Amino acid sequence: MAADSDPESEVFEITDFTTASEWERFVSRVEEVLNDWKLIGSSAGKSSPEKGEYTSGIWEEKSKDINFADFKFSITHHYLKQESDEGDGKEEPEEDAFPLAMQDLLCMNNDFPPRAHCLVRWYGMREFLVISPGANCEAIISESKCNLLLSSISISLANSGCQVPMFVQIQQKWRRMYAGECQGPGVRTDFEMVHLRKVPSQYNHLSGLLDIFKSKIGCSLTPLPPINIAIRFTYVLQDWQQYSWPQQPPDFDALLGGEVGGVEFGKLPFGACEDPISELHLATTWPHLTEGIVVDNDVYSDLDPLQAPHWSVRVRKAENPQCLLGDFLTEFFKLCCRKESTEEILGRGLAEEEGKENSDISAALSKLTEPAAVPIPKLSVSNMVHSARKRIRRHRRIDESPLSNEMLNSILLYLFPDAAVEKSSENSDSKTAQTNTNGKNDHLKSAPSDSLSYRLALCVCLVNFYHGGVRAVAHLWQEFVLEMRYRWENNYLIYGWVRHRMLNCCIERKRARDEARKTTDGGKERERKVSGGCQNGRFGPESVPPATTASDSAREVGKSWESWSDSEDEFFECLSDQEEMEFPPTAGEKGGAKDVSKAKPEGRLHPHGNMTLINSGEPLYIPVTQEPAPMTEDLLEEQSEVLAKLGTSAEGAHLRARMQSACLLSDMESFKAANPGCVLEDFVRWYSPRDYVEEEVVDDKGNTVVKGELSARMKIPGNMWVEAWETARATPARRQRRLFDDTKEAEKVLHYLAVQKPADLTSHLLPCILHAAILKLKEEGIICVYGGLFHWQDVLNQLIAVETVIARARSLKAKFGIGKGEKGEDAEELEKFVSSLLEEPEVAVTGAGRGPAGSIIHRLFVSAQRAALLAPLDDDLGRVGGAEDRKPMGGGINVPDFPPPAGREILLRTCVPRPAPYSKALPQRLFCVLMRDEFRLAGAFSSDTSFF
Repeated sequence: MAADSDPESEVFEITDFTTASEWERFVSRVEEVLNDWKLIGSSAGKSSPEKGEYTSGIWEEKSKDINFADFKFSITHHYLKQESDEGDGKEEPEEDAFPLAMQDLLCMNNDFPPRAHCLVRWYGMREFLVISPGANCEAIISESKCNLLLSSISISLANSGCQVPMFVQIQQKWRRMYAGECQGPGVRTDFEMVHLRKVPSQYNHLSGLLDIFKSKIGCSLTPLPPINIAIRFTYVLQDWQQYSWPQQPPDFDALLGGEVGGVEFGKLPFGACEDPISELHLATTWPHLTEGIVVDNDVYSDLDPLQAPHWSVRVRKAENPQCLLGDFLTEFFKLCCRKESTEEILGRGLAEEEGKENSDISAALSKLTEPAAVPIPKLSVSNMVHSARKRIRRHRRIDESPLSNEMLNSILLYLFPDAAVEKSSENSDSKTAQTNTNGKNDHLKSAPSDSLSYRLALCVCLVNFYHGGVRAVAHLWQEFVLEMRYRWENNYLIYGWVRHRMLNCCIERKRARDEARKTTDGGKERERKVSGGCQNGRFGPESVPPATTASDSAREVGKSWESWSDSEDEFFECLSDQEEMEFPPTAGEKGGAKDVSKAKPEGRLHPHGNMTLINSGEPLYIPVTQEPAPMTEDLLEEQSEVLAKLGTSAEGAHLRARMQSACLLSDMESFKAANPGCVLEDFVRWYSPRDYVEEEVVDDKGNTVVKGELSARMKIPGNMWVEAWETARATPARRQRRLFDDTKEAEKVLHYLAVQKPADLTSHLLPCILHAAILKLKEEGIICVYGGLFHWQDVLNQLIAVETVIARARSLKAKFGIGKGEKGEDAEELEKFVSSLLEEPEVAVTGAGRGPAGSIIHRLFVSAQRAALLAPLDDDLGRVGGAEDRKPMGGGINVPDFPPPAGREILLRTCVPRPAPYSKALPQRLFCVLMRDEFRLAGAFSSDTSFF
């Protein structure tokens, strides 16, 4: 009992050997993945891949994560997608057929694929699995761990019956070291690899590599089955000659040379500043050789690249080459991200000085109201701004200006080509003809290529890149705004101005008003001469056009026309109250203005058909009305925002209606002036006929008459039309307050331009500069079409990419002599060859070294060899022995046509029995890579496991 109660006797340990270990779980997990991907069973029976299918075909892959204890691995399935995959599963392969990977080891259709996974290149397989350490996991370096993983995949393949080869990535990832295995019915292939930094001297040729291969397969048969050999040497051309690159850097100093006006301002630069093709790789291939046909050892070699039956070429493109158009667009795009204002950019020196002068501009209206002993005509806004503008330019020092006067004058003359006409002639008709220029913008929301916006975008881009960056842009914009004001002051229409057509509209209205004033002044002078200065003369309403009936009384009351045009109470072709005093009602009129039906009609256009007034029976005349105010996109958007903020309440709706009834009120006043004695029904019959309902009724006498009345919506209490009609006075259009105040709107436009930051300017001009870039690409032969919605940065990147492609094409065409006027089959073949180089990873050279392209490539290598070897050699000879020791070419100095190959790839294949002479004959393969700093052997050695 004492022994049973001892606590130590109750503690014991049981080891359960049925519990799976971490290694077993890992093997089981690999088998589960193989089952999920349906890689169980035979993979034989598929046809051999077509020639070049490894390059042109579609490679797919899928991955899963698996763990070995707490170590993460990733298993990836790589395979070539073939059209015959679906039908292959229906055919039952032979029982003892080799796995598909073993068949691929001997296939010669896809040797040396230019673009494929490294295992595909080394072993020629179309399907395989790779187990590699997960992300941020250490590499498998120790030999014990490598052997553990190899045994794991061997067991997984045997248990599942999978015939797809499986590899394990070992050593550091940059070494691309793999070890693997493939199992089939009674056969196994082991994949082994050797990687060294230097090539051993005894294996630096074909003979040494054949010795390695023979010793590895260990075949005792005599004679040994023939070994198939495929060899590829790669030569790299890096030193292009100067004539091979046609792009000349632009002459920045001469950009503004020659005729003033800057023809170069309208052109964007194009092309790469450096050769966009950095290297040319020539691969010379001997695809089918056998031992004994070719000799390559440490003493002699038959492998002359000129005698190779197959040549192929690939080009290495320079990464992000510097291209002129791309640099222009990139720097222009960067301006959009700047936040500084013009004053901040130009610095305090200019900002303070100009701030004082700009205060004159901002205080121009206040100075109009200040008492001053100066002539009233000089107190207009235009004169105030013009004098301030002169002081700005007078006080600005030349050394503080980012742009010189010569540069600035050239830019302004390019932007405003009609300035030369203005200097030579004051005839405005010639300038008017130039302002009606229209153009297409190629489906891009931009401006025509001959417009001012388009020209301004080009100038801003040029100034930003070459002449001072953002400070020069700010200076240019400041001068541009001053030029806009100058043209407004002097009634010069703006040539090709698209974004702010409102300013041109204001200038046109102002010019029309000034022309009408001049015409009226001339008519009044003639009238005074005829009537002897009598003030009791009177024009009839139909005797002269409306534009010639304005009075000269504005001058008589001491105010100039300019002061009226800049006043807040400005009228459209307005007659003052003095004229009404000069022309009192006629004697036949009772009560004067109070008797509305007898008032003098004014502002009539023509009768409105046979329609008559309801009360008087007089003909109904269509009045002369004011044109509605023009609305730009930004004004419409601003008006919509204001109306939306009024809300949906009754008061807001009423206020919104009043704001929208300005044009209606003007038309009512014109209608009353043209039709004395009219009523609202008469106006509605002309203005909105659907709101006047007519119907036939029978009167007291039994006669059928037509009776009309206002519609139901016109009878609603508080109707805006009724209120407007009651407040409307009988005033013709020429005496009404203008619906469109051109002075006010012009000042708003000029103020909007003046407060724009350089970033705002470039954002507005960005569509124009992208439009110019697209036109430049079309000029170079590339058609660019953009539709739908896109981001500016995406379009910019695409334009830069297109320019790079064009530069690469030009470089290759120059190197191969295309475009020099040759015609014939050779020229067409070279054109096709160059186009293929830009699109395909590797292009075969027709005729190898004897074809037209091959001959050019040979000459390029010869020129590079002579430039690299002969020049230093001549210098050395000159220093040592003098001219008598120098030997001509072809004599003692033998310059090879090609440099030593940058890389040598040798593929050895055979089919021999292993491990015993009576075993099955199985495929054996050794892929050798010999480079300056790399030596790699990738071997696949198959064995018969039936009895071993």
